[in-house]
Amino acid sequence: MKRDKLLERIENPSTVWDMVVIGGGATGLGVAVDAATRGFSVVLFEQDDFAKSTSSRSTKLVHGGVRYLQKGDVPLVREALHERGRLRRNAPHLVKDQTFVISNYTHFDNFLYTCGLTVYDMLSWGGLSLGRSYYINREKVMRLLPGIKKEGLKGGVVYHDGQFDDSRLAINLAQTCCDHGGCPLNHFTVMGITHHGDGKVSGVTARDNITGREYTVRAKTVVNAAGIFVDDIMTMDSPSHDKMVTPSQGVHIVLDMKFLQSDHAIMIPKTSDGRVLFAVPWHDKVVVGTTDIVREVPESEPKPLDEEIDFILATAGLYIDPKPTRADILSVFAGQRPLAAPKDEGKSTKEISRSHKIIVSKHNLITITGGKWTTYRRMAQDTVDKAVSMGLLPERACATKSLRIHGYKPEPDLTDHMYIYGSDADAVRELVASTPEYSMPIHASYPYKAGEAAWAVREEMALTVEDILARRVRLLFLDARAAIEAAPAVAAVIAREGGMDKDWAKRQVEEFTALARNYII
Repeated sequence: MKRDKLLERIENPSTVWDMVVIGGGATGLGVAVDAATRGFSVVLFEQDDFAKSTSSRSTKLVHGGVRYLQKGDVPLVREALHERGRLRRNAPHLVKDQTFVISNYTHFDNFLYTCGLTVYDMLSWGGLSLGRSYYINREKVMRLLPGIKKEGLKGGVVYHDGQFDDSRLAINLAQTCCDHGGCPLNHFTVMGITHHGDGKVSGVTARDNITGREYTVRAKTVVNAAGIFVDDIMTMDSPSHDKMVTPSQGVHIVLDMKFLQSDHAIMIPKTSDGRVLFAVPWHDKVVVGTTDIVREVPESEPKPLDEEIDFILATAGLYIDPKPTRADILSVFAGQRPLAAPKDEGKSTKEISRSHKIIVSKHNLITITGGKWTTYRRMAQDTVDKAVSMGLLPERACATKSLRIHGYKPEPDLTDHMYIYGSDADAVRELVASTPEYSMPIHASYPYKAGEAAWAVREEMALTVEDILARRVRLLFLDARAAIEAAPAVAAVIAREGGMDKDWAKRQVEEFTALARNYII
């Protein structure tokens, strides 16, 4: 995936692409992959880095949504469970089976969750199940979760869902798009929507944030998949449009594995405000979250509120021994979900639909919003199908249900941190071993090598220290202090690969350090 080569493809302003996609998160990348694998020419513009905002800040779960089953939304759960199974098959190097334990403190809850999760399993039947749910007694709960609160424990339920690395999957989707002839570009801001004389959408104008150069790109159809920023794009098309998205903020904290002491995840089905909380093992750490608070203004770098952090710590402390404190937090990150509904006073975000919506403007701008990572593929299929049904593109069958995503590798060795590269892992190891400098770790406490940063620059379109430490090797999300300490080594690698000077590297370290401090309590 070479950015300079992709830039050459948008040089000619007379070229008419089949599709332009705005937004390089899960939804936009999914749409671009779907279009490319149908044989359509597609270019994607992401204003920052792939998965910069919401799509890198998930709970790291590929799941059907137990909470939605509680609310009776069976169609949404069934769809998500089937997509969970497909994603596990198509990207086994990044999506794995994760067992969860619900610890119960009443006998009624043992009965309730055993029955409910049996229904959850049944909805995934058809060869897409990850495993069967079952009841376990008090002693077995304590063996599986040594740190669980033991007072009043009556038993538990084990069930299965998927666990994954969100931004790594986003990078692989961008590579998959390239593999099938697509043109995904990061650090590219769409400045405006262009229109034909009859008012219909004709393409976009976009600026390369690295060089400052502006491009006009013509297209038969334009898809707005800008996540929490879809309203900004819709305003470019129609300045008087009504607001369509309510941002909902979710916060996660990251702790040392001593707070879980298990390969099993914890699902807390009843929090004080009626939500669900997870504690999930991820890259040898524990991700705990999330919250759900309406925010007025969408932000690509939202900051966690004290009340959100306190809520997570207090709730986790009811189930985890020892109780985590603020001093134990290695990293804290916030993301905003684009809920496909206008704000309704008095309506909490947990009541707003998580299903996706496709909106077509009078000028034929197609906007896709809502949904979640698990259903990204189906959202993409529905979006491209919409363009076809409108007569903007010729009819061609969707090809992504069984499409192997770039990096596909069955049964990876999860004890080697390089499993995230899938089938590219051997090439990464060769680069690491190619020079003494690249075999050096970027931080003494973590296994990531300088050569991995070089690989991110050469093959994964990483352009900044943040791109690498936040979304290629994930250190910012695992240990923010360590990421700050690793920044100079990463900046040196990028400068070496791209021919930048020491002043550039110094500015990169300063910018990343300022950003990373927001991940530290």
